[in-house]
Amino acid sequence: MRVPELYILRHGETEWNAENRMQGALNSPLTPKGEMDAARQGEILGTCDLTGFSFLTSPQGRAVQTAGIALARVALHVRTDDRLREIGFGDWSGVLRDTLPMPEGKDPFMAHYEIAPNGEGFARLEKRCRAFLADLTGPSVLVTHGITSRMIRSLVIGDSALAVSTVHGGQGCVYHLKDGVQTLLE
Repeated sequence: MRVPELYILRHGETEWNAENRMQGALNSPLTPKGEMDAARQGEILGTCDLTGFSFLTSPQGRAVQTAGIALARVALHVRTDDRLREIGFGDWSGVLRDTLPMPEGKDPFMAHYEIAPNGEGFARLEKRCRAFLADLTGPSVLVTHGITSRMIRSLVIGDSALAVSTVHGGQGCVYHLKDGVQTLLE
């Protein structure tokens, strides 16, 4: 999929991330480490030429809080887009990951998102991410979530986008996508 140049940020660590609790559509605030994650992302972006870039964030509180910190010095206007929200985790939202059934397969972590009762699932997530990318009209900085970031990056770059060590989205770093290449900025 051909899209404009992108910088993609995952929200900083939240209280529920620290507890290993599934958030999905629910929300918890950033921890002090999460605030530092967002500040680090702001430092990274401060070294980039963002002339002509749009700035978009998920409307979920943890992403908006991250955008407020990370984009404070680089963006005059940040727009929310509901399509950047995290994958819906249905009935398992708010549940500790360790209490969930352990599905078979090579990546049980990812399988949880597909089998969550009343969850969104990957097909619907892919559909909304494709629609979001199709509507982009120019280079953009995106503040989103781990699984949504993963989906966007795989749609733009392909499976190689998921080969980096922070496969689930990476807090405190920035993904730069340009001309079919992903670069992890830390």
